[in-house]
Amino acid sequence: MMQAGAIHAATLCLDAHVDIHWPDPPDPLAETTMRVDFPKMARGGLDAAIFIAYLPQGRRDEAGHAAAAERAEAMLRHIRARADGTRRRFCATAAELEACFAAGAQAVMSAVENGYAMGRDLGAPARWRALGACYLTLTHDGHNDLADSARPRAPLGDAAEEHGGLSPLGRDAIGALNRAGLLVDVSHVSKRGMMQAAEVSRTPVVATHTACRALADHPRCIDDEQLDVLRAVGGLAQVTAVPAFLKRVPEGQKNPSSVEDMADHVDHAVGRIGIEHVGLSSDFDGGGGVEGWQDASETGGLSAALLRRGYGARELGLLWSGNFLRLLRRAETAAG
Repeated sequence: MMQAGAIHAATLCLDAHVDIHWPDPPDPLAETTMRVDFPKMARGGLDAAIFIAYLPQGRRDEAGHAAAAERAEAMLRHIRARADGTRRRFCATAAELEACFAAGAQAVMSAVENGYAMGRDLGAPARWRALGACYLTLTHDGHNDLADSARPRAPLGDAAEEHGGLSPLGRDAIGALNRAGLLVDVSHVSKRGMMQAAEVSRTPVVATHTACRALADHPRCIDDEQLDVLRAVGGLAQVTAVPAFLKRVPEGQKNPSSVEDMADHVDHAVGRIGIEHVGLSSDFDGGGGVEGWQDASETGGLSAALLRRGYGARELGLLWSGNFLRLLRRAETAAG
């Protein structure tokens, strides 16, 4: 246990997908009812978090897109303002994140979830990048103008498929993301759309919060063919702490998923595509939380579970942050 704690403390632990409450987010400097705040991060050795400007899918008209764009940019500005520049630093690049960790400060990062916020504005990725965002999740639940969702929403009038994967606008949007230096997140995207995005993007794509469909048949998980595509393009699948993605149970029963189930999914993905293409995230405050990692204060519990499986310090570093940083550097180099 002492050795596990030391390895965890020496590892740059980045949670690549953390939702925030909006509107009226609580003060993260204080202990809150949220699963992630700065005191919990400090207790759990969670060094960095990518906080999410999340947009629920809504009406795809001019007013709906304008409201989504306004909300996304307001959230990005709020996330950036969480950092004070000393004890908590806002980081937009891989180098800034590594320097923050070396200085012993907590790192705040940001991303946008749901390309609905773009509308048809291909200039949006450059504005988001200027505000510090590091990736865009192309869809959420429900199709948007960029791509089909893995979970269509009947109340929005969604058919099983609308675009056959990516729309022409979606392909152009990926080009805009590449030019701006944002990573393309294929979480929530239909299988066909995800595989098309991997082919179209000039930089490796990432599924920031997913799991392995071979172990849990859920539409938000990715199957072995999709894992193989991620390996082929140098991409990344990040196993997340959403119980329904890890273990399927009869409706109405409590899902007992734990850090051991997360480790099972990591084992499967690593066995299939290699340690260099697998990562970790929580989706805290967006549905994530399992036994052994219920909030940021318990982050060491996941590290301990992985170390018990035989992963060492190098592998733990790749899973927590090394692989994501590699992709972030690729996006930064390809920008412009």
